[in-house]
Amino acid sequence: MNALKETHFNFPNQTSFYKGKVRDVYTIDNKYLVMVVSDRISAFDVVLPEAIPYKGQVLNQIAAKFLKATADIVPNWVVSVPDPSVTIGRICEPFKVEMVIRGYLAGHAAREYAAGKRQVCGVALPEGLKENDKLPEPIITPTTKAAVGHDEDISKEDILAKGIVSAEDYALLEKFTRALFARGTEIAAAQGLILVDTKYEFGKVGDEIYLIDEIHTPDSSRYFYSEGYQDRQEKNEPQKQLSKEFVRKWLIENNFQGKDGQVVPEMTPEKVESISERYIELYEQITGEKFVKPTAENVLDRVELAIKKALPAL
Repeated sequence: MNALKETHFNFPNQTSFYKGKVRDVYTIDNKYLVMVVSDRISAFDVVLPEAIPYKGQVLNQIAAKFLKATADIVPNWVVSVPDPSVTIGRICEPFKVEMVIRGYLAGHAAREYAAGKRQVCGVALPEGLKENDKLPEPIITPTTKAAVGHDEDISKEDILAKGIVSAEDYALLEKFTRALFARGTEIAAAQGLILVDTKYEFGKVGDEIYLIDEIHTPDSSRYFYSEGYQDRQEKNEPQKQLSKEFVRKWLIENNFQGKDGQVVPEMTPEKVESISERYIELYEQITGEKFVKPTAENVLDRVELAIKKALPAL
């Protein structure tokens, strides 16, 4: 299948190139970022050996849709989306924290709670909760943005005490995070979904704060299906999720969690295709729109041409 595994482009006025786990990022004239969302897939901080066709397009198009749908709350970094797998935007100075917001006790917070902790990132949690319960109100549990390795939990108090973000800016980040989550919750509800938790990243150009990176994608967010949620909770059954969790689950079942000596299970063409189909299903469920596969034969040529056409307009 015609997957976009990696790129090695060279554009006019290109000043640098960065290859992340999933994204290939080209800096143009030290002012703009060309972000190519590849079809690479990572789990447990490991890039898996096979790329997943259309995965990059799914992530890029969901993010583009939700960035547009929230631009009235906070401006974002996007200048244009010249290709289904590409976003071009302005360079922002990123804040060194990720704003994680949780409406339900799931994932990392649920694991901490099960271990007996009643505080996550300095935020108190009530007694008597069980996994996937709705919290009394959404809580913000920030993490530090690690250059290498895992992001780590941090409290608001520590962020301010260490001067990682100024008090004035942090108040705005909290305000934007809550407003974005409320909007995302509304949009999800219209699709029969619950936005369980998500993360937002912000940056600055001059004195203005911008929303950066992707938002409300299945890689950055967790969704439950609304239908049957309450019934499953009452019966202590797992919730029906819409996220990348199904990939992690498959890896765990095959004895891989990114630890030393562990080997990634074989990604057969059938497994790759099934993951691809699941991502397309995620796209259609989250957006309510039919996924359109591009007709171009060669994905690399298509992406390069679209970027080259878009650059003169910057």
